[in-house]
Amino acid sequence: MLDTSVVIDLDELDPEGLPVEMAVSAITMAELAAGPHATSDPDERARRQDRLQRTEATFEPFPFDADAARAYGRIYAAVVAAGRKARGARAVDLLIAATASAVRLPLYTRNPDDFKALDNLVEVVAV
Repeated sequence: MLDTSVVIDLDELDPEGLPVEMAVSAITMAELAAGPHATSDPDERARRQDRLQRTEATFEPFPFDADAARAYGRIYAAVVAAGRKARGARAVDLLIAATASAVRLPLYTRNPDDFKALDNLVEVVAV
């Protein structure tokens, strides 16, 4: 499963470091959908809209379902037990990790530090 950071940089990454079959979560799609609205620069807005549309055309996202919700509870507990913050801006990253954990896929990310303390719950692959 690709983290949003990987989807954003997908055209720039070495394909050798990526899985042969790629997937995304509905949470990543939500982040990408918010992207065009998070900038006032028209050129950047157009780039973000293009990325969203290409991603929507390429992937059928895994939903954040009941299994992902249960996995999120375990992930939240692991992060808090490690003395890290599990709420706020980090919550979206943890929801993506929970989706990957629920469907038993490794999580490919450009930001592995966002997923510290999850070693026993989801395989995190830095790209």
